[in-house]
Amino acid sequence: MISLDKTHDPRKNAELLATITGRQLDYREVVREAEELFQQSLSEEFVPLPNKKPSQSVGYKDKITEVLFRLLSKPSSLLEPTRIIVDNKGEVFPDWKDTLDIEYNQMKKVIDREVNVVDFGAVGDGKVDCTSAFKRAIGEGRVKVIVPPGVFLTKGIRLPSWTWLEGSGKGVTTIKLDHQASKGTRLITNANHWKGNHHLLVQGVSLDWNVKRLGDAVKTSTWGNHSSCLTLANVTYAWVKKVEGINPGLHCFDISSTLYNYAGDGYRARGGTKYVWLDQVTGYGFGDDGITTHHSDYIWISNSHMCDPSGRAHQKGHSNSNGIEIDDGSRNVLLVNNSSTRCFGGVEIKAHQNSSAASNVVIIGHISVNDNRSFNFRHIGHHKISDAESQTAFNIVAVNLATIAPVFTDLYEESAPRGMVISAYKNVVVHHFTLMGDPDYDYKGNPIIAVQYQARNVRLNNLSFQGFKHAGADLKVYGGENRADSIKVTNMKTQASTPKPIDVGRGLLDFTIENVCEKQLTY
Repeated sequence: MISLDKTHDPRKNAELLATITGRQLDYREVVREAEELFQQSLSEEFVPLPNKKPSQSVGYKDKITEVLFRLLSKPSSLLEPTRIIVDNKGEVFPDWKDTLDIEYNQMKKVIDREVNVVDFGAVGDGKVDCTSAFKRAIGEGRVKVIVPPGVFLTKGIRLPSWTWLEGSGKGVTTIKLDHQASKGTRLITNANHWKGNHHLLVQGVSLDWNVKRLGDAVKTSTWGNHSSCLTLANVTYAWVKKVEGINPGLHCFDISSTLYNYAGDGYRARGGTKYVWLDQVTGYGFGDDGITTHHSDYIWISNSHMCDPSGRAHQKGHSNSNGIEIDDGSRNVLLVNNSSTRCFGGVEIKAHQNSSAASNVVIIGHISVNDNRSFNFRHIGHHKISDAESQTAFNIVAVNLATIAPVFTDLYEESAPRGMVISAYKNVVVHHFTLMGDPDYDYKGNPIIAVQYQARNVRLNNLSFQGFKHAGADLKVYGGENRADSIKVTNMKTQASTPKPIDVGRGLLDFTIENVCEKQLTY
């Protein structure tokens, strides 16, 4: 069974996926197929949700919270989905990459000087506070700042527009929070979260949040988008490449709005971030998520790896700590050839009850190893029959996924292992999904894929299961009043020896199965 750790090189993910799945997919072809499936699904009417019972009343405190946040919010809307491009080499990128490339070239023209932080008094001995040296080197921006090999202590770095910060490589150049930095410190962030910044690049550096300075603190984060290794809030055009996040109190990388926003479903925060590419970023020990996005648009995350969260931003045993989380109000996000291991969720696409859901999210290639829930798509608080229907949980396309041995975890003690969960979302296409379990592991009769809680218009195509001897079903579609419906399953192969390869709950009105092949194995 495959094992990945913090030293894993995510540039190998595409090759590793081919080894795991036993097939070298032509991304140009399978992306075209997935887009056709998605367009077909959009053209079909799906079963409406059951007649709603009265929604549960919102508490006074929650009402006040929503009213206050609406002062800083705007109505949510669906964008035109990003078109996915696959070139002759099989490289995958969004149709807006041309815009990003133009701005990158403009950045190189505008930056008219290059400096070395050492020339401003920085010492990379892991002992000297270099905060003022970085501040002098960066100045008002329009500068490329070189950070040589060493460990550079700081109480936080703020980047104005047109700033390029470059180290000598992960594990070679380390920027580390000073022992006296407060719990809420962001190690690196943009200079002005309210007015916004633009054209920022961070590359070739390890970012150590130095959680040890907090001792045995039960909770390692404060509030909002604080307490992270790198936070971009209200930024337009940014590149984060070959950067490592180490033991942050909250997130390794937070692509965010000025403030998180809880104005209710149907609203988004103002001051979101736009046009950002994270490539070859890695992280571990995060208190919440490795990479997260909030109320931000046109985000591209590629060839990256997140593993082994601490979960210490949450109450012990209730840590929703994900490798990659596409959260509240995020739109048009593309994930390409990433990996995760030993997280609560490998990839979670979601929203909180009092915020808009992420929409138009595309995953092309992901390896999940020993995550509790490899792929978790949900709008919290919009699941029960008494909950309001989600106004914003739409449009997920996932291609070439691999789940390796999902497990129970101390991060979230009550959560059963899953290869995938789909809840509340409409218009979901999963195309080519390989799920490999451990035949000796006790899954306690739980299903491996669960489609549930008012999910609609879900297409699952080319699924392959093996090794889940002690699971209850490879795929379970939940029935009842708040059932999933309008589900189509095609080309499913199972070698799982589960009691029921497919378990369909009561009351579904629109469920189609085509070409399901069951092969029993002897263990």
